[in-house]
Amino acid sequence: MTDISQTADIGPDRAPRDREVRRVDLDWVRIAAFGLLIFYHVGMLYVSWGFHIKSVHRITALEPLMLVLNPWRLALLFLVSGVATRFMLQKYRLPPLLRARSVRLLIPLVFGMLAIVPVQSYDQIVEALGYPAGFVDFYLRHYLAFGKEFCPNPCIVLPTWNHLWFVVYLWIYTMAFGAALLALPGLLGWIERGLAIAFAGVRIVVLPALLFAAYRVFLYPAFPMTHALFGDWYDHAQYATVFLLGFGLARAETVWDSIERQRWLALALATAVFASFLVLISMGRGIPKVYVGVAYGCYQWFCIVAVLGFARRWLTADSAARRYLTDAIFPYYIVHQTAIIMIAHALHGYDLPAWLEASVVIAGTAASCAVTYEVVRRVNILRPLFGLKMMTSRPALLQARSQAAE
Repeated sequence: MTDISQTADIGPDRAPRDREVRRVDLDWVRIAAFGLLIFYHVGMLYVSWGFHIKSVHRITALEPLMLVLNPWRLALLFLVSGVATRFMLQKYRLPPLLRARSVRLLIPLVFGMLAIVPVQSYDQIVEALGYPAGFVDFYLRHYLAFGKEFCPNPCIVLPTWNHLWFVVYLWIYTMAFGAALLALPGLLGWIERGLAIAFAGVRIVVLPALLFAAYRVFLYPAFPMTHALFGDWYDHAQYATVFLLGFGLARAETVWDSIERQRWLALALATAVFASFLVLISMGRGIPKVYVGVAYGCYQWFCIVAVLGFARRWLTADSAARRYLTDAIFPYYIVHQTAIIMIAHALHGYDLPAWLEASVVIAGTAASCAVTYEVVRRVNILRPLFGLKMMTSRPALLQARSQAAE
């Protein structure tokens, strides 16, 4: 995970390219998209859809609101990650870039699977089966079993990455595209020229929407989302595609200008598609599966274009908040779901009203994320575990601590 910038630093591992240009709008998009995860995953405690643990309260009125976000929030993150990776390629040569991305992604992944995620599985098993022993017993006897445990219900593969699946997929796509560029040095220019031509003007709204609709209609029924890496072909198709689009269009200013110009059209189309879906549901009639797939895929891309277009128009001002959150958001992401599940589990039995329970979970999660980041940023040895670069000199670390104390 990285901020969205270009630079001209030159060195043995660096590529002499364009001078620095910061995409502040995409930094804000990334921050907002990750920030939505806290609210979305808190919402998962209350809707009828499956989640690791559930509240005793059911708030089905939340489901349409969550459906507004569900189709596009993660695809948007993969697209922004593709843009960031392309800009990093202007800063570093490809082999050092791939090494740096592996360090920044795989160390937090392994640490998260061993130290952050296990309590999620423990709380899930306690609530589902009334597991009688403590966390240490669960961790040593079951979490490190490297196989299916507690089958048939719930049947979970342990150890697990749970919400950290995003990190796994991002690393896979980065390495795959990197290997392709190493094998075919001329591929990058061909991709950038081809995508810039193919998606000029209004085509940036229409053509990807049709592609994502096709994925939903033809791939999703056979390969529903699992986040298990192997066999998750629908997810790979959509997320690898948006990563490639972000990577290939990162420097296509004419396409970004088109995205900004078409933002109202994209918003109108997204609103119309979503409204038609709600109307059909309210009529109580069976909705054709083909229409559901087409509507989902088109809505997904229309929302992405609208968000990117409005961000490019409105979110161009830099600030201290942007600089702070750009570093903070990945540690927040690593911690947030574990905090949600631990706090929600601890509140069971207190019979709090839904609004108060949700408020406590949200506030407690935000506080847990903030405290974690404030500790981690000050302790150099902890920084790589949460996806932050180590400070290479004591003055730099002292400066970071001083900025954190301001």
